[in-house]
Amino acid sequence: MIRHIVFFKFKPDATAEQIRDVIAQLRALPEKIDVIRHYEVGQDVLRLARSWDAALVGTYDSIEALKVYDEHPAHKQVVARIREISESIASVDFEC
Repeated sequence: MIRHIVFFKFKPDATAEQIRDVIAQLRALPEKIDVIRHYEVGQDVLRLARSWDAALVGTYDSIEALKVYDEHPAHKQVVARIREISESIASVDFEC
């Protein structure tokens, strides 16, 4: 199994509506991409200096399945939108 974790720091001028929209688009991906085994997306609630604004955690059967997810058109569409409103994105992928 592969765990895929992504952190998002939104631009200061990103609106609440834009952020809600990309969160909703991310949450809709498991319905569109069948290689996703488990998927969670959420916004930070503590808002500490060290906090990122949002994160996602996905689980996949293999590196190959993660690549299918990464290259899926629905994922690419959401990524393009996220890049428009994010100033930083970080990720970690590990075997679990």
